[in-house]
Amino acid sequence: MLHFMTTRPTIYVDADACPVKDEVVKVALRHGASVWMVSGQGLRPWREPNVQCVTAGSKFDAADDWIAERVQPHEVVITADILLAGRCVEKDARVLNHTGQPFTKESIGGALAMRELNQYLREAGEISGHNASFGAKQRSAFLQALEAVLREVG
Repeated sequence: MLHFMTTRPTIYVDADACPVKDEVVKVALRHGASVWMVSGQGLRPWREPNVQCVTAGSKFDAADDWIAERVQPHEVVITADILLAGRCVEKDARVLNHTGQPFTKESIGGALAMRELNQYLREAGEISGHNASFGAKQRSAFLQALEAVLREVG
């Protein structure tokens, strides 16, 4: 008789500046996923038993390092940090930014190049450092993308 081991999906959230933490928890509850909210300085605790909050420390990139050291293939990472996304993609994790855009092995090189170009242009004074607006449309796109990823990995 064959036994198949089923595990709950795991989601790591780069939580310090993440605008979709509540949405992650909502979708995770529906899928029975475990959530690790990882921050540098700490977050409010969550009541949901599947959500763990981790304070990684104030060292530069401490939260990123904590996530990158633990993530396993096919686990899910939510981050807008392209460098962290690259580290997690290398480990075969599924990575989404807060607008639902996936980072993949095929797209991460272009995302890293665009990051460097934008950094250069900001330093040269050619562009300002303002982020694009985040509203209902982006939140909806994120929810749809996370649903799809959890159906695939779950």
